[in-house]
Parts: sequence; C-alpha cells; structure tokens
Amino acid sequence: MVNAPFWVRNYPEKLLVLDFPDLTPPTMIARDLSTIKAFKARYGDVILKPLYGNGGAGVFRLDANDRNLSSLHELFTGFSREPLIVQKFLPDVSAGDKRVILVDGEAVGAINRVPAAGETRSNMHVGGRPEKIGLTERDLEICARIGPLLKEKGQVFVGIDVIGDYLTEINVTSPTGIQELERFDGINVAEKIWQAIEAKL
Repeated sequence: MVNAPFWVRNYPEKLLVLDFPDLTPPTMIARDLSTIKAFKARYGDVILKPLYGNGGAGVFRLDANDRNLSSLHELFTGFSREPLIVQKFLPDVSAGDKRVILVDGEAVGAINRVPAAGETRSNMHVGGRPEKIGLTERDLEICARIGPLLKEKGQVFVGIDVIGDYLTEINVTSPTGIQELERFDGINVAEKIWQAIEAKL
C-alpha cells in the first residue's frame, strides 16, 4: 500500500474525476432510472457502468437505438445498492484508451490500450492491446491540473485514463500498466515510487 488509505477510500476511481468537470466528458452518477434515462436522452450514445467496478466488468455501451437501459438498471439494482455512472460515449476510444502513470502528482509515461475488434472496452485482460505512445500537450495539461490534488492527498501511484482529449478515470486503488510502460520505455516506475515515498520520510 503506497497510497494514503483514507483518500483511496474517499476518492475512488470514478468519483475523483467529478472534481474536474471541464476535463471530463459529460458524466453523471445516479441510481434513479428516470434520471439516467434523461441523461441518455440528452446524449444518445452512453457508457453505463457500476460506480465501484473495475477491470471493465459491467461496462455497457448503450447507443441511441439501444432498448436495454431499463433491464440493465433492474439487473444492477437487483443485487446491489451501488449507484451507476453514466458517461457520454467517446468515439475516440476506437483509437485507444491511454493509461498515463503519475508518481507523486507528476506524469512519468503512458501506454495506449486499443480495444479488440468488436469490443468497446480497452482493458488488457479483456483483450485490449497495449501500445507504446507518448504524452501529448493535452495529457500534460490534465496531469498539471490534477497532480497537486493527488500529491496533497498522498496518492503516490496513480493511473489516469484519457480518451481523446478527455479524462475519464483517476485510478488510485490498483492501477495497471507499469509492466508495459517499463517494457516500452524502460522506465522503472517502482523505483520512482519508492524514491517519492523516501522523499516524504
């Protein structure tokens, strides 16, 4: 455990992004079906997922013609009181969902995760293909905005998700991508993490 546990609990992946609405696609957290339907009616093509999910589990794309929202809502709420998160679908995901690794609030590198054919999710354990990629000016702008808060809250090791120009998640619990980043760019992320921790002692 290298991140401050209190803030891992209070700032889970899909909640912390709400502090930066200008960096994210339209996003809503709700449990009420009529509220979710209104969001979908406004944006048409959306992603629906459980608030505390991970690894792409329970992630659904509902396009403008989809008729499954009510059934999915019944399914989710039937076994959990957990709210749902709804985001406007970003077509740029077809080119990849970039995982940017930050250590003590500073970007150290990124990998691109490209969804498998016919798949919306880019998570590597469901078939997403990791690719070498650099950081763009937009990536650095996002990191500069969120970095100070991450550092203030003791979040030493963080992986953010960027699709196109938008921040979609800030992963503080167990970010993946270190092995791929080390393989592609030769960056020793673990060493950087321990250096950051030792600097605080």
